[in-house]
Amino acid sequence: MTKLREDLRNIAIIAHVDHGKTTLVDQLLKQSGTFRSNEHVEERAMDSNDLERERGITILAKNTAVNYNGTRINILDTPGHADFGGEVERILKMVDGVLLVVDAYEGCMPQTRFVLKKALEQKLTPIVVVNKVDKDSARPEEVVDEVLDLLIELGADEDQLDFPVVYASGVNGTASLDSDPSKQEENMQCLFESVIEHIPAPADTREEPLQFQVALLDYNDFVGRIGIGRVFRGTIHVGQSVSLMKLDGTVKNFRVTKLFGFFGLKREEIQEAYAGDLIAVSGMEEINVGETVCPQDHLEALPPMRIDEPTLQMTFLVNNSPFAGREGKWVTSRKLEERLRSQLQTDVSLRVEDTDSPDAWIVSGRGELHLSILIENMRREGFELQVSKPQVIIREIDGVKCEPVERVQIDVPEENVGSVIESLGNRKGEMLDMVNEGNGQVRLIFMVPARGLIGYTTEFMSLTKGFGIINHTFDSYQPVVPGRVGGRHQGALVSMETGKATTYGMMQVEDRGTLFVEPGTEIYEGMIVGENTRDNDITVNITKMKQKTNVRSATKDATNVIKKPKIMTLEEALEFLNDDEYLEVTPESIRLRKQILDKNEREKLAKKKKYAEQ
Repeated sequence: MTKLREDLRNIAIIAHVDHGKTTLVDQLLKQSGTFRSNEHVEERAMDSNDLERERGITILAKNTAVNYNGTRINILDTPGHADFGGEVERILKMVDGVLLVVDAYEGCMPQTRFVLKKALEQKLTPIVVVNKVDKDSARPEEVVDEVLDLLIELGADEDQLDFPVVYASGVNGTASLDSDPSKQEENMQCLFESVIEHIPAPADTREEPLQFQVALLDYNDFVGRIGIGRVFRGTIHVGQSVSLMKLDGTVKNFRVTKLFGFFGLKREEIQEAYAGDLIAVSGMEEINVGETVCPQDHLEALPPMRIDEPTLQMTFLVNNSPFAGREGKWVTSRKLEERLRSQLQTDVSLRVEDTDSPDAWIVSGRGELHLSILIENMRREGFELQVSKPQVIIREIDGVKCEPVERVQIDVPEENVGSVIESLGNRKGEMLDMVNEGNGQVRLIFMVPARGLIGYTTEFMSLTKGFGIINHTFDSYQPVVPGRVGGRHQGALVSMETGKATTYGMMQVEDRGTLFVEPGTEIYEGMIVGENTRDNDITVNITKMKQKTNVRSATKDATNVIKKPKIMTLEEALEFLNDDEYLEVTPESIRLRKQILDKNEREKLAKKKKYAEQ
């Protein structure tokens, strides 16, 4: 009979964005006595980078460990967003069970479905945590039924369907096995005990030959690449000479220089680790995800891990606008390329390809969020760059051109259903299901080509006046739908002058559409300053000053009030882009511009294009 490591449990926490899993981990860390009593711990301690804190989402998978009554529980916090699905799948390879966190009001959401499906395929044991039971709108029993229905639909086996349920409030740090909120216990003891009782302990095979597989990458300027993964078999210790079995079949020998274990939020240096442990290894420069570390005299690779292929690409360029170099620290093509290449050290779903131009690269990622987070991180680090409109990646499968299709779940008030169905119909969406949830809300499920969703969020929010909720996850590659799908229907208001925007100049053009700049903003010829109400581009002059020739009364100008301009976020600006436009991104500004700044040049090119099409 296989010996088990009863002192160890490995679990992953999976949940939809904003269902409270990171807050829950905070409580587990605090209540297990991981922190000293006088140690200051931030809220949502696991979301360590600025972007994660601001957006309230987990972008990178992180691991931590707590000790409870002599048992070490390794906890992996997974990203809930489908753009980071590649991370999720690899994390699930490292654990023996999952905590499925579900909001006591919202119930099962698309990303819950996406991650749970992956967990069931790996035959992992689930524990369901119904979170936020302290909310007035909570409906815990119905949510448990929804989870059961979802598990059946996803093909769970009998053992997985017999899941324990813990009702919790991550914010209050309370939990109970009873769905009645008034019976919440003052701590999370029942959650710890459910983990120890129901999650299988890893097999203790420390006497057998070593097998360690890398699931995540980290990078550190002092030790280089760090491979994070699980020891599946055997023992690994500092100073050991081992072989790295590469994905291309080659074998490299190296010495283990450092090992790290995880405890609380810290990485601690350790001397050795055994089967079942989750650790980080340094000393291998060329280590990659999915590769196996084993003894030099016993070469045996574990099955490789699948890495999600990119579905979206965009061109990153050196900034060449008239304002280039004013606001950024890093502006040269050498610095830009170095930064993109360094991102490849840790982000396995990203691809960077050279183009004919030394100042442009094609960057492919998992989705709009994946790429926009890279751009946002770069601008915060002081880079200036330009990016083109995101394009979906078309693949050839069995001789047929195929494009990525997304499964879209929408919750909207009843009165908006018609307009949402019509708008997605225009984007070649196919409706699969429509459920009236009572309380005036309707849930719609669609399959929509990914290119139809580029730029859809802004339109969706205005259609539903901000009351709709939209979530989508990658479903599959399907044959390309002919014709234009999605895209912007309105033209742009393009500046014909360089200078500062004036209130007078803006008042002259504000009835033409929506402006994107405030009075006093510096603008250049060819920069997009607003959206036209019609479908064609028009050039406007918003730098115009009022001619002061004749005598006026002193108070006449004081009554001039302009409409509030729409200031774009990075995501909105990316969604707005058309094929002939760039987005200029600097640490201080986001500017939309035409690729060709000169009006006459643009018109000449448009005529040529029209002539060629005839």
